[in-house]
Amino acid sequence: MTLTLLHTSPAHVPTFSALADRIAPGIELTQIVREDWLKQARKHGLRQSLRDEITETVSSAKGPVICTCTTIGPAAAAAGAIRIDAPMMAEAARIGGPILMVYALKSTAEPSLALLEQALAETGTPQTVHPLSLAEFWPLFEAGEHQAFTACIAGGIRHAVAQTQIKCVVLAQASMAGAAPLVADLNLPILTSPELALRAALAK
Repeated sequence: MTLTLLHTSPAHVPTFSALADRIAPGIELTQIVREDWLKQARKHGLRQSLRDEITETVSSAKGPVICTCTTIGPAAAAAGAIRIDAPMMAEAARIGGPILMVYALKSTAEPSLALLEQALAETGTPQTVHPLSLAEFWPLFEAGEHQAFTACIAGGIRHAVAQTQIKCVVLAQASMAGAAPLVADLNLPILTSPELALRAALAK
């Protein structure tokens, strides 16, 4: 089986290589990194020229396609790709709320919240969602300071959980997945997108 991954950061390449080795040894991964797509989307939104380029890439890919960038996720999903956060949002809806939805890139907020609300609507059980912006830490990720980034995200989660009754935590971006083990002691479901998305793609 061949699986194509669309990234907007090279940081996701080793993450998915390791995941595939662990849960699907032998699968052929094609990992495409397009940092310029995220830059365009942050500057101009998902304008038609960007949507066309994403659609062409998804259409020409081998096998199922996962888009690991939440910001461009709606355009990739419209072209037939799996949004990395879709299986995670469905799981959050199954668990129920109140749900803490954590994000660190402002352009992620709207598509993530819309997808989570859609998943909740499909279950027929509306729940309270508490969006938590930790955008002040995004420059750490951009600078390659991934360990510091995940530590700061974990600290933000701890603070929020201490202030509000929460039933599960959603880490809206794949880049935040490393924070989950740092808050495992909270005894809450801490949902991350990479493994759930990969398993969903393998099931297709």
